[in-house]
Amino acid sequence: MEISLKNKKAFVGGSSKGIGKAVAQQLAISGASVTIMARSEEKLKSIISQLPTDQGQNHQYLVVDYTDYENYKNIIGAYFITNSVDILVNNTQGPSAGNALEKEVTDYQAAFDLLFKTTVFTTQQALMGMMAQNYGRIINIASVSVKEPLSYLVLSNSIRAAVATWAKSLAIEVGKFNITVNNTLTGYFYTERLKNLNESKAKSMDIPIEEVNQQLLSNVPVGRFGDPKEYGFLVAFLASEQASFITGTNIPIDGGMLKSM
Repeated sequence: MEISLKNKKAFVGGSSKGIGKAVAQQLAISGASVTIMARSEEKLKSIISQLPTDQGQNHQYLVVDYTDYENYKNIIGAYFITNSVDILVNNTQGPSAGNALEKEVTDYQAAFDLLFKTTVFTTQQALMGMMAQNYGRIINIASVSVKEPLSYLVLSNSIRAAVATWAKSLAIEVGKFNITVNNTLTGYFYTERLKNLNESKAKSMDIPIEEVNQQLLSNVPVGRFGDPKEYGFLVAFLASEQASFITGTNIPIDGGMLKSM
């Protein structure tokens, strides 16, 4: 099966590194014109210069800060006045680590702004064009914690679960417009985010980071961390014509980590 996204326009959040970057790269390899977003213009320019253009693509970037919701709204709103997209990949940096006894209400509000409000607002902007053209793919980068909460990531557990439930509701409403909405549930990919979390955990437990890594891998049946490129393959498929009957789902990409059905 060949995945072709030629003549499609994609919009990928949090795409200067890690999973977001890998997703943007794979969508471009598959033929899509990609708009990438992050806080660092220097990194964005570097990534844009490396994306393939052999299928006539025209790539763009937006400098945004997901932690400044009002400014984020202004930038995204202005973009969609003159642009439409076929594929929307909602992805942001994760909120701070910590358990339920450590976090205050203000922490949950900040995480809600970061993960939920930006996702809903961006999707609402993209939906106008998708509904007009009777086609769209919306993919939300979420976490396995949607199904099995991780004790040290209570903010992510709570808000990503809200995103997943909202996405299911949205899928029901937009299916008649040939628009699909799916969540990908991220397991352990050795990105900068996971490395930072593991370093903090190692420091708090006064153990080597290698021991923390092995503790995580003991829960992954395939015995390794995921490669961000593998994430790109999944998203490219969900963004394609071949995935037109898949919607309203939570799809784990975790090496078999989740124990629930």
